Parts: sequence; C-alpha cells; structure tokens
Amino acid sequence: MARALRGVFQAGERVQLTGPKGRLNTITLATGAVFGTHRGNVKHDDIIGLPDGSVIRSEAGIEYLVLRPLQTDFVLSMPRGAAIVYPKDAANIVTMGDIFPGARVVEAGVGSGALSMYLLRAIGPSGSLTSFERRSDFAEIAQANVTAAFGYLPENWEIKVGSLQEELPKEIKPQSVDRVVLDMLAPWECLDEVSKVLEPGGVLVCYVATVTQLSRVAEDIRSSGLFTEPEAFETLFRGWHLQGLAVRPEHRMSGHTGFLLTTRKLAPGTVLPSFVRKAKPEFDDEDIAVWNPEHLGERKVSEKKVRKSLRAAQRAADSIVGGSDPNQD
Repeated sequence: MARALRGVFQAGERVQLTGPKGRLNTITLATGAVFGTHRGNVKHDDIIGLPDGSVIRSEAGIEYLVLRPLQTDFVLSMPRGAAIVYPKDAANIVTMGDIFPGARVVEAGVGSGALSMYLLRAIGPSGSLTSFERRSDFAEIAQANVTAAFGYLPENWEIKVGSLQEELPKEIKPQSVDRVVLDMLAPWECLDEVSKVLEPGGVLVCYVATVTQLSRVAEDIRSSGLFTEPEAFETLFRGWHLQGLAVRPEHRMSGHTGFLLTTRKLAPGTVLPSFVRKAKPEFDDEDIAVWNPEHLGERKVSEKKVRKSLRAAQRAADSIVGGSDPNQD
C-alpha cells in the first residue's frame, strides 16, 4: 500500500514509537501483532485506528508517543549500501538545484536511494527521474528502500545500471533534461555527456567529498566553455539543547559531509563573457596528479555489509507491499 500521510493509523503502515529517554523504534503495524520491549509488550491493535500523534501504553503501563516517521527519519535509519546524502545536503540540492514539480532529472549515482527519495518528492508525479548506478547491488538496495519509504515503486523513476558516460547518451535524448545531479567520484569525466542532454539554462549540481574533487570539477567546468561560472558551498548543521534557561548548542553537530557545486548550461555557441576575476596561481603536472581518481580515495564498502543491507532493505519493502514482518529473516 502507498505510504499514508494523514488520517488514522492503518495495518500495514510504518509508525515510529518514542519511548522512555527518547528512544525511537519503527514498526510495521499488523493486526494482532505485538512489539516486545523489556518494559512490556505494545499491542499493534492499540495503535491501529488512532490519529497521528497519539500516546499509548504498554502492558506495563509505560507511555509511548506514536507518530508517522518523517522521510528524514526513514532516510537516517534505512539499510545502506553506499553512504547516503544527508538531509541537510539533499535540501540544498533540491533548493539550489531548483528541482521543481514536473522537472526531468538525471541522477548519478543512486547509492542507497536517499537523494532519489527527495528528488522524487520534489518533481512530483508529473516529473521524471532517471538514476544511473554502476553497481547492481546498490541499485537493488536503493529500489527496496524507496519502495519501503513510499509503499510502492514510483512509475516515473528508472534505474539504469552502468557507467554514466557510456549509458547516458544511449538512454537520454539531447537537450531533454532540466536538471542533472552528480554524486560520484569524478564528475568532471562526464561533463561533455551531461552538457549534451541538458536543456540550455539547465542546472548541473555536483556533490563531492573533498577539496581536490571540488577544485578539479570547477576548473574542468570553466575550461569546457559549456557552462556558467560555477558556485560552491557547504552546509554545517548544528542542533540546540532546549531545557528551560539551559539553552546552548548541542555537543555534537553534523559538520562537513560534502561540497555542493552548481552551474548552468550555456546555449549552443555561446561564449561566456570574461568577467573580471582575481588571477589564479599556476599549477603544474604534480598538482594535477592529486586530481586523479586513484588519489582521491574511494570509500570501500564490504560485500558482507552490502548483502546485509540488501536483505534488510528488501524485508522492509516486502513488509510494506505484502504485510509481512520486516524483523523476521
């Protein structure tokens, strides 16, 4: 069933229980089932039929707040193959990339599907999202995660397995895409192919982890002559502790996760004006060597972790679609 966004709780949908000390648990409601805790069982039937934001008691009398999990809650707790794009960065990609309802979007790579969920929400049912992923196991995890989050597999989303450089010209017609989002190790290798599928004025967003990646993609965008002057930024997210007059920053914060770079496709034959910029220092072949992918360092994910994440993601997706228990192997 599709994920319910309003109304009373129904069997088959996921809910989030907040218990003592703020501990969170997410369960899939099923008629007659119980959620066992060391503080007594919580009966699913006590939750089904209640409105969102209700409080129920376990058999031991312990109170639990019941809410539908937000998409951010799901993303931060879902099974992962590759590292996810965190909500703070996804929000900026959607905003600074100007992802709008009805937009035709290309994404690479899909990873665990976190960014895909935000893009699908932003484009709505009238838009289209085509995601490219080199690894078929990551694509399967992403597909299962999106199915579990939405309650169905969106018809306006396609995942293509393979290299973006090779598959993009085969799958996407020239000048038929409004936005391109690249979350990959070496986005500069795909600039020519991306420029061909983007509409004039279309936005390219690159999400990279390191300063050397950011520098390389910025310089290659400039030298290509195909895009506007790139802009780059990062977002730091810090929560605050609120307790009476004890109002202070949290001890932990979500610091650097990645850099975002945005630029726009120029019309064919257009030469970008030579806007005045400070002269940049020269760099030599030794400097350029640190831009090579083998020097950037790609975070490796063990095959065991990928298999475990895939099983967990598929169980969650199956539980939403078929009503089974996602906690059972």
